Amino acid sequence: MTKLFRRSTVLVLAAAVGLSVLVVTGATASVKKAAAGGDVCVLLPDTATSIRWVHYDTPALKAAFKSAGVSAQFYNANDDPQKQTAQANQCLGNGAKVLIEVALDSGSASAIEKTALAKGVPSIDYDRQVVGGVAKIYDSFDGKAVGVLQGKGVVAGLKAEGMYTKHPVVAELNGGSTDPNAFLFKAGYDSVLKPLYANGTLKKGPDQFVPGWDNQKAATIFDQMLVKTGNKIDAVAAANDGIASSVVADLQAHNLKPIPLSGQDATPQGLQYIISGWQTMTVWKDTRILAKAAAASAISLLKGTALKTTGTVPNGKLKEPAYIIPPVALYKNNWTQIYKSGFIKKSDVCNGSFAKYCK
Repeated sequence: MTKLFRRSTVLVLAAAVGLSVLVVTGATASVKKAAAGGDVCVLLPDTATSIRWVHYDTPALKAAFKSAGVSAQFYNANDDPQKQTAQANQCLGNGAKVLIEVALDSGSASAIEKTALAKGVPSIDYDRQVVGGVAKIYDSFDGKAVGVLQGKGVVAGLKAEGMYTKHPVVAELNGGSTDPNAFLFKAGYDSVLKPLYANGTLKKGPDQFVPGWDNQKAATIFDQMLVKTGNKIDAVAAANDGIASSVVADLQAHNLKPIPLSGQDATPQGLQYIISGWQTMTVWKDTRILAKAAAASAISLLKGTALKTTGTVPNGKLKEPAYIIPPVALYKNNWTQIYKSGFIKKSDVCNGSFAKYCK
């Protein structure tokens, strides 16, 4: 072999090795990029309107995915639709294969789902349905049933207080108007309350949506309701515990007594107000069940297997496959089931000045 041939052979081998290094490096980078976002991307709405997203849903989803051996990444948009869109794009860029989305509004949420689908990535509507979206399934609780329980809670509270036969004034503090769930909840409690308004048993008081489910705005709105009615509000259908807490704060600030008051999400504060007499009831939505259902849906989409559903729900002119879970009403006489189930700790509620109500 000549020196020239040997030198050429070395150069060719070196080039080949260099090319293989580049290919391996590129492949490794591609794997790392795909793994960066996890197989499932979870888009959560905010941290302020309810503690559930951080304290209930996220841990339950993480546990469900860990149990299934599925990688997932979590993002929170802090009530900013543009931020949620950017987070979704980041997920898609990182190689996510399924999106689980809690929508902030139908416009931005449906755009996210359509962008994902164009890239071959299916979506799951989690807790909130995306009207006009293209999700493969809607995993949630029965929103109208939540509202029915709230309406019945208000009526039960009025009867317990001896107010039901005195034509009491009932105000309504609804959730955010960009959230389809807020309309489901309202439809539920209105189905209980409207017939009673119509026959004169109850008097319809102020009725307003709370922008973005913002608790501070809820406090301002309810304070204005009190001024408008001369403090003549005898009960409130409040869409969740955060809004209910704003009602309690205003009542206390005006040195007014507790009134029948609904809630939702079974937060420790809501439960504390229930056992201390400031809130009538809350609606418990066991997010452990919802998280398992959503995780099962995501795994089915990853594997290409049939989705488990309880039926379909309308989405515009279309029917969307859905897995719908029944909610549970909690009152002072049955609230202990939530900690006995392991959902929260008894000490989360029975502490400080509220401990005496747990004896």
